[in-house]
Amino acid sequence: MIKIATWNINSIRVRLPLLLTWLKETQPDIVLLQETKTTDDQFPKEDIENLNYNIALNGQKTYNGVALLSKYPIEDITSGIPGFEDEQARYIEAVIKGLRVASIYVPNGSEVGSDKYAYKLRFLQALYAHTKTLLTYDEALILGGDYNIAPTDLDVYDPQEWHEKILCSTPEREGLRSLLHLGLTDSLRETHRDEKDLYTWWDYRAGAWQNNFGLRIDHLLLSPQAADLLKNTSVDKPIRSVEKASDHAPVVCELDI
Repeated sequence: MIKIATWNINSIRVRLPLLLTWLKETQPDIVLLQETKTTDDQFPKEDIENLNYNIALNGQKTYNGVALLSKYPIEDITSGIPGFEDEQARYIEAVIKGLRVASIYVPNGSEVGSDKYAYKLRFLQALYAHTKTLLTYDEALILGGDYNIAPTDLDVYDPQEWHEKILCSTPEREGLRSLLHLGLTDSLRETHRDEKDLYTWWDYRAGAWQNNFGLRIDHLLLSPQAADLLKNTSVDKPIRSVEKASDHAPVVCELDI
């Protein structure tokens, strides 16, 4: 069995003690991190390597940043979506233990109709095109990360309040749905079909965590080869409640390998 997690850490240096404790306690085999918010040379490699993890980075000062942590060798690393010019560090892909995995930080989009929103839709189009290529490879594929999209109203604590707002607008949802229509499986929804409260993000403001005002915007999307190995997926909610927590909780899937 292999355990794969995706987690928007919301600053690796701020959250490092939390991450190290979590790695020791949960022992994931592969971790896909987003919003590391640091350059590669400032990433705290030594502390993580001391826990027997290999590391691959695509970092950026202050903003964005993605990383892969693995107990196995990391090979064939790709930083950035091929063919998509992007100054922001939002994508890293590699082969680990025969699996092709990617850590993805989809742009938030800020506000529907804004320039940042248009950038988000372009990013999704580029991700779609690259995913089509990846699915032609004869290997299991896991595209994990913070997609900044709640797929359906079931994934939103108050669908009426969020109707057509950022993270829940129709074009964003169609962008995510287009990936699923390529043949990917939403692993969390696959193992928890109609369950409510499967949230992965709670705003720091307005008592969102205390009132469970959450959204499900972090996803592990699996190719058919990977989905055939899927045993379970869960949200590690308790870590969201600790002091200095990220506003996201990890999503963890188990594959029978």
